[in-house]
This record gives sequence, structure tokens and C-alpha cells, in this order.
Amino acid sequence: MALPVRHQLSYWGIAVVVLLIVLWGLGNVLLPFLMGGAIAYFMDPVADRLERLGLSRIAATALIALLAAAIFVIAGLAILPTLIRQLSQLVATAPDIATRLQSFLESHFPSIMVEGSVVRDTLASLGEAIKARGGELATGLLSSAISVLNALIFVVVVPVVAFYMLLDWDRIVARIDGWLPRDHAPTIRHLAREIDRVLSGFVRGQVSVCLILGAFYASTLMLAGLNFGLVVGAIAGGVTFIPYVGALLGGVLAIGLALFQFWGDWVSIGIVAGIFAVGQFLEGNVITPKLVGSSVGLHPLWLIFALSAFGSIFGFVGMLVAVPVAAVIGVLVRFGLDQYLDSRLYHGLETPGLILPEGAHPPATEGRETP
Repeated sequence: MALPVRHQLSYWGIAVVVLLIVLWGLGNVLLPFLMGGAIAYFMDPVADRLERLGLSRIAATALIALLAAAIFVIAGLAILPTLIRQLSQLVATAPDIATRLQSFLESHFPSIMVEGSVVRDTLASLGEAIKARGGELATGLLSSAISVLNALIFVVVVPVVAFYMLLDWDRIVARIDGWLPRDHAPTIRHLAREIDRVLSGFVRGQVSVCLILGAFYASTLMLAGLNFGLVVGAIAGGVTFIPYVGALLGGVLAIGLALFQFWGDWVSIGIVAGIFAVGQFLEGNVITPKLVGSSVGLHPLWLIFALSAFGSIFGFVGMLVAVPVAAVIGVLVRFGLDQYLDSRLYHGLETPGLILPEGAHPPATEGRETP
């Protein structure tokens, strides 16, 4: 006979509290393993497809690892130095950009650029502040990331964990399935399938969208002759997962830099603006519908709220996990809401012989026959 629901809730509540305490205490230690597990989860469909093509699981995992290592080496040798160089140049050029903008506003809008005005003082100090603090900020972020992640161990452990978890992924899933409480196994499997559907549809798809759009913007802006095209493309693609923010931030930055670089050459400026127009058309009509779909159940407002909340509470790491955690919470909330709508708490109790006030009618009982 199954345990009463009250006892089950007590036991599972204690288990969840213990798990959260362990995760809190071992957070920095577990982070490389969580990252490795996330990589294995993302790559499992690729390994499954390679298996269907005739490769063994070991061969599929080894092939994925070799391709990932090759991409990492190419990015580290070819893309990363250019990205860092352009970022440094952008920080150094900021004062000149602010001066040019100030001169433009003085000649076209003299009324807002009088001596001592807020706009004039802000522009005068903005460029120098970016130049003075930009390098310090980049160095601080890098040192902070290294101190938090313990970069050397992180870089070594994550690929190893990802390789072995990807190799044994199916066995791990089967073993966890065997540990499920028998009374609730069907419900847990249903929730797990829903969570996997949302994560597959949104997280995997959105990561692909970010990479595709980042590569598109970076390559086309560099071909258009924009000096900092790689940086702008990386920024626009990297924040595309935040609804509307990636296009807005990247577009404003690219067009602003184009106005500074190509002032008077309206064809080149129009080409830069057209690149972002084409990118937004492809994202909204081709890339996102194809890779993400429209039925994952993550509303943009919920996503923005999750990013803000997790970012303010847990910092940068919180923003990294905000999207998958938001997807899981969304599935659980929808499941709880369905249970509520199907419960007596929502429908109420039918009481035979209930005396109602004159003119009142009994409550509707959807889905049940009235006796």
C-alpha cells in the first residue's frame, strides 16, 4: 500500500531541502560537472543521429569531441585575437566618437549644447570615462571570472565530464528512471518529457539562433567595411536570446559606428542598416520558427523577468542558468495549474439538498453530469 500523501510530501520535502543545501555548499565544485552535463545534454541528439547513421556510441562521442576541439582551437587562434583587438580599439576610439557626436550636435542643435548644459557635460566626460574605465572593466571581469570558475580546472574538467556523460547518457537516463517512485513514475516521466521538449525547442534552438545571427552579423558587417564589425556581431548575436534586446543593441551600436566611420557616405550607412533589417527578417521568419518554434510556452515577459531576477540574485552565473530554469519552472507551473483546474478546489463540492437563496442557481459543473 502506498504511503499517505502527507508522509510522501514530508519525505520529498526533506530530500529537496537536503539537496539544495548540498548544492549551495558545493556550488563551485559542482559547477564544472553541471556545465559538462549541460554540454552532454545539448550534444546527445547529435550523438543519437550519428548512431542512426551506423556509428557506435563510442565513435559518435569521439567524433563530436574531435569536432568540438577543432572548433575551439580555430576560435582561439583565429577569432578571439581579432575580437580582443577590435574591442580594445573600440574602447580607445570612444573619446573621438564622443567628440564627433558633440560637434555634430553643436552644429545642428545649438540650443541643447550651450555651455554648461547636461548634454554637453555628459558627452565631454563619456568618452574619457570609457577609455579610462574600459580596460579596467575588462580586466576586472576577466579576473573575477577566473577567480569564480578557477579557469584552469574548469577548462580541463568540463570537457572530460562532458565526454563521459555523453558516452553514457542513455545508461544514466535509464538508471535515473529506475530510481523513480513507482506510484509517481508516469507523472514524473510526463513532466520530464515536457521539460525536455521546452529545453530542446527553446534553449537548444535559441543557442543555435544566437550563433547563426552572430556569425551573420559579424561576417556581413566586416564585409561592409565596418571597423568593429566582429565586436558588434558578437554582441548582437550573444544577446539575441533576450527578446528584442539583441537587435536593438546591435543595430544602434552598428549604425552609430557607421555614422561615425562613413559620415556622408549614405550608401555604406544604408548597407549597415540593411544588414540588420535582413537579419531581423531572417530571424523572425526563417531561423527562429525553424529552430525554436512557437509552442515552447516561454513568453518574452517571463523570460525577461527570469533573466532580471536570477541576474540580480546570483550575478553572471544566474543569468547563465536563468533560461533553462525558467523553462523548467514554466512546465511545473503549467502542470500545477492544470491540476488546480481539475481539482475540487476549483470546481467546488456538490452538496445534495443544498438550500440556495431565492433566484440563485447552483454552480456549473463542467465535465460532470448533474444528478
